Amino acid sequence: MPSSSEMPERPTIGQWVTGVDVPVVNERAVRASAGILFLGGFAAWMWALATGDLQPMRAFGMVFAVEMLIRLVVGTAYTPTLLLGTLLTRAQRPEWVEARSKVLAWSLGLGMALVGCVSLGWLGLPAVVAQAICGGCLLLLYLETAFGFCAGCALARRFSRRKPELCAGDTCTYTPPPRGSKHSVLTD
Repeated sequence: MPSSSEMPERPTIGQWVTGVDVPVVNERAVRASAGILFLGGFAAWMWALATGDLQPMRAFGMVFAVEMLIRLVVGTAYTPTLLLGTLLTRAQRPEWVEARSKVLAWSLGLGMALVGCVSLGWLGLPAVVAQAICGGCLLLLYLETAFGFCAGCALARRFSRRKPELCAGDTCTYTPPPRGSKHSVLTD
């Protein structure tokens, strides 16, 4: 960890962990948080599809946007679903990933939530547009929760000048076996 004279005591996004030179977040808590958000968003989305009532989807969109805004501006230590995710995964060993990669993912989520809210509110676009945006956001939440795939993190790995070193599932450094080669889950 860098000396205290080089950087502030507590980063806004993530936290310092002994032996790691960059701010990190607990991937297990982030995935739990994504699952909580997915559950609420999917319920609102299905309600809108089944009944045509968009109010629950609007409410979820605002809650989701505020959640992402808190993560990005106030900090991860004060985010409601991330705190709940941390509580739910406290018995598991943390999997530390670079916070910088998550910033792009959460910015993408905030952008999608704002576009969805604006399309339903001020622009008055057809409901199908907002439902498609919300459906895309829910798909990304599901991929994060179920498979540990973070679209924003993948974009950060692909396009950032300084490549992340700590990624979920060690995807930054892992090279899968070539196609067609024998691969066993029992041996390395």
